Amino acid sequence: MDGTRRATTGEQLRTWRRRRRFSQLELAGAAEVSAKHLSYVETGRSRPSPEMIVHLCTHLDVPVRERNHMLVAAGHAPRYEETAFDPAGEDELSSLVEMIVSGHRYPAFAVNGRWELLAANDAATLFLASVDDDLLAPPINVVRLSLHERGLAPRILNFEEYARHMLHRLRRLDGYHPELGLGALVDEFGHLDTSDAPDVRTLALPLEFAVTPTTAVRLISTSTIVGAPHDITLAELAIEAFYPADDASRATLDRHLAG
Repeated sequence: MDGTRRATTGEQLRTWRRRRRFSQLELAGAAEVSAKHLSYVETGRSRPSPEMIVHLCTHLDVPVRERNHMLVAAGHAPRYEETAFDPAGEDELSSLVEMIVSGHRYPAFAVNGRWELLAANDAATLFLASVDDDLLAPPINVVRLSLHERGLAPRILNFEEYARHMLHRLRRLDGYHPELGLGALVDEFGHLDTSDAPDVRTLALPLEFAVTPTTAVRLISTSTIVGAPHDITLAELAIEAFYPADDASRATLDRHLAG
């Protein structure tokens, strides 16, 4: 015991309710529970059942990791497992990630909630040339790899716009999932978010990337999450996949990857 007081289930629930900008009355109505009972749960006058905790957390979209914390604080067993990810494993999770990542023609990789690299396909080696070895020491953080001056930054031709986009994305994720500690990455690279960055008016912000010193491609990216996860690792996992943004980039990528 470290002597640190742990937040009660009611306190945690109230924190997440306020974070999601629900009043007690609004949450009670959405979850179809009495406002009085919800008030008793939050103040500790009533000990909620596991089913009630999960029910309220579902309406507040509380991450499954935090649901476990609430369940344990109320004296219940945790409900969600956290599967250890093994890139070379043959378990269901590793096989699923490998199938998705390896099935993509262009660069793709899987990251956990802290943006640490879990798996990548062969095409993703496109991003690793000329990267400092220190940035490739496990666990590899993909944000740091992208924005660091000894990482991909020198090869990103629209770096100012791209860094601004990544930091905006990190801030949004940190606000939604503060338990993952992404604020530390925002603090590390926040100086790159310059207010005078030009406004890019395209369908999607491309990553303009130098494949070689004389050849560049334009890439757009998608982020995929697995629906209805019941495992913490799977809930926090995302697949980042890149596609050529135009025909010229597609032809260049195809030649480069074929060679």
